Amino acid sequence: MTATEERPVAASDADAPVSRERRLILLRRIAVATWLVVVGYRIATTGIAFNRELLLLYICTGLVAASIGRRRVLYVIRDWLPFALVLVVYDLSRGAADLIGRPTLWHWQADADRWMFFGVMPTVWLQERLKQPHPPWWEVVISTTYMSFFIVPYVIAGVLWLRNREEWRKFAQLFVILSFTALVIYALVPAAPPWAAARCTAADVVTGPAGPSCMFRSAREVPDGGILGAMSTTQPGAHDWIERISTRGWGVLRLDTARALLDEGQASVNLVAAIPSLHAGLSLAIALFLWNRVGRRWRPVLVAYVLTMAFTLVYSAEHYVTDILLGWTLAVAVTWLLSAVRRTRSRSAEVDLA
Repeated sequence: MTATEERPVAASDADAPVSRERRLILLRRIAVATWLVVVGYRIATTGIAFNRELLLLYICTGLVAASIGRRRVLYVIRDWLPFALVLVVYDLSRGAADLIGRPTLWHWQADADRWMFFGVMPTVWLQERLKQPHPPWWEVVISTTYMSFFIVPYVIAGVLWLRNREEWRKFAQLFVILSFTALVIYALVPAAPPWAAARCTAADVVTGPAGPSCMFRSAREVPDGGILGAMSTTQPGAHDWIERISTRGWGVLRLDTARALLDEGQASVNLVAAIPSLHAGLSLAIALFLWNRVGRRWRPVLVAYVLTMAFTLVYSAEHYVTDILLGWTLAVAVTWLLSAVRRTRSRSAEVDLA
């Protein structure tokens, strides 16, 4: 065989990897397009995914599609399993305090908030002055901010997983350690939120129960505002009792299905997981993580997100200010600890190289 005859064979061999790469790119585009159509159809017919497990499924299947030709699909399962475990453990944590035998705190945060604000209960003060008979437009912001806790961390993780694996690993460590630490605290120190304290009297919870029947009635029936204290609204027509209104803003957009799903989800999880506030802690942890990774113009947005989340939690009776401060403390502690471990490992590696 002559050299001239060999040239087409060599060219064909060289073109093989290019042809395979093109096929993988085409397959990836088809997979991503199919994923967009399926998810779009689901959203159009059943609504936005407010369920965290369904949202995680959407993200993971989207990452599988986007990974074709880039990295092994099994990496999605391996890398995202910790996120799934957090959701499973969070849902299973209901009743953990009873199982361990720890009494639920009903008075401590309320007393702490009154001490910090000179006898004023922040949740009562805010709902007296701001709560209206029907949700105003800005309660859409309240409900969106509250719901972002169930979406934003997973979206950030998904983007990092595709763009920078090392940064994704750091974020995953922060999310998992912060979440599991909070879950352990929930089991060891169960604590009731403001909306529950408004529905119960001191006599109802004298033994520190985790799920007394008073939690499932309206605060309207409770004399003197229960443990939280009496409320006198300044808004004509507004209810003069404390309400759990973190999902009320969806009514403005006529997303009643979304509100019903969130209400159902709230009723099925641990109801005495107030200390620390993971909503507050995770929002601050995200802000700290992104602070040096985004442009300066985005930093005010991060600050606004943290403060809006704090306002949302207190106004909607989801958490006391005490819970929020403890959540922030936990976020700072975990962030600092992880940074310290990385600095120690980096110095050790430099010494080994030297």
